[in-house]
Amino acid sequence: MITLYTSPTPNGYKVSVALEEMALPYQVVPIDLMQGEQKRDWFLKLSPNGRIPAIDDDGFAVFESGAILLYLAEKTGLLMPQDAQGKSLVTQWLMFQMGGIGPMMGQANVFFRYFPERIQPAIDRYHGEVRRLFGVMDTHLADNDYLAGDYSIADIANWCWTRTAKWSGVDVEPFIHLRRWQAQIAARPAAQKGITVPEDASAKMKDGEAERKFSENARNIVETGKR
Repeated sequence: MITLYTSPTPNGYKVSVALEEMALPYQVVPIDLMQGEQKRDWFLKLSPNGRIPAIDDDGFAVFESGAILLYLAEKTGLLMPQDAQGKSLVTQWLMFQMGGIGPMMGQANVFFRYFPERIQPAIDRYHGEVRRLFGVMDTHLADNDYLAGDYSIADIANWCWTRTAKWSGVDVEPFIHLRRWQAQIAARPAAQKGITVPEDASAKMKDGEAERKFSENARNIVETGKR
């Protein structure tokens, strides 16, 4: 049985969506980021970097969300082609998310939502880079239903981040092919279920007070360096 240690974040949802798509049995251990559980000794044995998500597959620990997706795809033979070039295409777009979409949207969140001071040049810098990356995806998706052939872990990874564009302060309206792709994945039952594990953060964000409290807690994490 796989145990998933996770929190309601894009990186956490990447793994829960994949597990749902693969129909793998798993149990969930929620990690309270606000209480710093991800920095406790027992968790660091699973995830040395002190970040969620992590999994324990019958005693074998895997950390880093992209590495977990690759492990699960190899384990099941699902959501990843079996030929070398097909695997490479999926890996390329997975790395695009890991090295671009995730970090740039994460920094946009910090400066647009969480940082105590409004540093407009930093906000402009990260918003501009997120829009540029969205443009890369939009151009590619104009001629492709999915990022790397059939639906894959690359789509899951990028979708779990791009769906939160509003929180980062970026408008996806100009990116018509990106929006088509987002809607296509959002309609999948496994994607719908995966983004409620361990809880559906978007439901909370509809409450103004909950949104304020979440931003305040996230700001505290940024300021204390406990991310």
